Amino acid sequence: MSRAPEPLSIGRVIGEVVDNFIPCVRLIVTYNSNKQVSNGHELMPSVIMAKPRVDIGGDDLRAAYTLVSPIVCIAALTRREIVSYETPKPVIGIHRYVFVLFKQRARHSVRPPPSRDYFNTRNFAEENGLGLPVAAVYFNAQRETACRRR
Repeated sequence: MSRAPEPLSIGRVIGEVVDNFIPCVRLIVTYNSNKQVSNGHELMPSVIMAKPRVDIGGDDLRAAYTLVSPIVCIAALTRREIVSYETPKPVIGIHRYVFVLFKQRARHSVRPPPSRDYFNTRNFAEENGLGLPVAAVYFNAQRETACRRR
């Protein structure tokens, strides 16, 4: 994993959400036990209703991580949610949902954002001294119409 992952650049995650980084930790996000999030793929809102399962792999088992997304923010080592999961509800158009993983410099050092409104991943990382991400993955979703459910 030596260079920026192309799907994150193509999907404008790098640039709009985070600065360029080198992924160095495995991040797997799965909904409903079998729908793994793949960069740029679409997931139906009915699939993403429940909180996802998050698997983080790294060499240092003592490391603490923070998973950031507009729909969830978790202190990963202790599985302590600092902002509760909120089901994505895309109304009009295609929405991008990004999960960004940061390695914490100190345990229990992350403070919750004051609000979900106008949440900014870069600002949150800076305010909590998180530095650059160590992994990221995203998916797209749009409103599920009756004909798309069939």
